[in-house]
Amino acid sequence: MPLDLQREARQQAVTSIERYFQAHHDERIGNIAAGALLGFFLEEIGPLIYNQAVSDVQERLQHRVSEIDLEVHEEPFAYWQKFDRPRKK
Repeated sequence: MPLDLQREARQQAVTSIERYFQAHHDERIGNIAAGALLGFFLEEIGPLIYNQAVSDVQERLQHRVSEIDLEVHEEPFAYWQKFDRPRKK
């Protein structure tokens, strides 16, 4: 599944790459080169990050599902328990 960004997000990422090169490498990178670099990262490294995110979500969901019985558990045969409690005098 190829990763793609919405147009506005892609433009912000390209601008960020341009700024990074200017700040950290003291050189300019053009808009086209920054877009190509972004495309490379999305294709080459993006799936790794995506798969890790999916794995993290699966783990959290499995944990939540394993605890669902604690959240929605109801005691059976509880009707008489309310009558069996000692009454206050």
